[in-house]
Amino acid sequence: MTERPVSPGRDGHTPGTATSHRTRPVRLDRDNVAVVIPALNEALRIRGVVEGALAQCAHVIVIDDGSDDGTAERIADLPVTLLRHAQRQGKGASLRDGFAEALRRGFLAVLTMDGDGQHAAEDIPRLIDSANRHPGHIVIGARLRKRASQPTYRRLANNFGDWGVAWGTGYQIADSQSGQRLYPAAVIALGDVPGEDFVFEAQILMSAAQQLGTRCVSVPIESRYQNEDSQEEFRASHFKPLRDFTRITSHIVGQCLRRGGIPAVYRSIRANPPLIDDPSGEFSGEAAHKAQTHTR
Repeated sequence: MTERPVSPGRDGHTPGTATSHRTRPVRLDRDNVAVVIPALNEALRIRGVVEGALAQCAHVIVIDDGSDDGTAERIADLPVTLLRHAQRQGKGASLRDGFAEALRRGFLAVLTMDGDGQHAAEDIPRLIDSANRHPGHIVIGARLRKRASQPTYRRLANNFGDWGVAWGTGYQIADSQSGQRLYPAAVIALGDVPGEDFVFEAQILMSAAQQLGTRCVSVPIESRYQNEDSQEEFRASHFKPLRDFTRITSHIVGQCLRRGGIPAVYRSIRANPPLIDDPSGEFSGEAAHKAQTHTR
């Protein structure tokens, strides 16, 4: 394990260059994509998460956001890069630091996963394959499979979040709240993405759309939550729907009011349903229709 402390407020961003539309994009694979895992008190599941990621990608970067439960010690013997915050700085700061490290080391893309075990490492190749089919897109692992296992309040909150984020991107996204994503280097190199904690994850989608014209494509994955039918154990979520959606919504509304052109944005949202990459065809039509109705 390679360990480096991270100072608060560090500006570690390295200028990135988007792939030219005139050149053939380099194919992404397990060696040029880094898995970035922000972790706050994840001792329960972090070792399994990291081992699973290492089985799919050669390079894993873990950001320990001031954990006090021995999270870092659980992975001390694994071949990963560990960045440590002396105090909690939030998920946004953890992702920024992970992105900066990946750019410094020259990776072509970053794939993010949460440290609590809710994202399956087995889906990593599917996201990378989708990124190769859709060069330059952000790829989102959309929790469309086994949605019955997702608590109703979370499902409704996610639907509302999709509707809100669409006002910042100008197009619809299936599961804009998922933390399992693949970002191309040009997106993680954006140097001025405001917002902290979970607001950052919404804002980076909006900043990529507004500054780079980047769209998202969603790949169906399973919803993984603890319930009576599951033997898996998960820690309580750090995401608090009322608190965090209030922050996200107020952030988006403020941006929309400052930018103006609300009627045009509404028309753009209606004209651009979610892009779903599902070779089986199981979700492409259904999920797109459901997400599109959220804007009506």
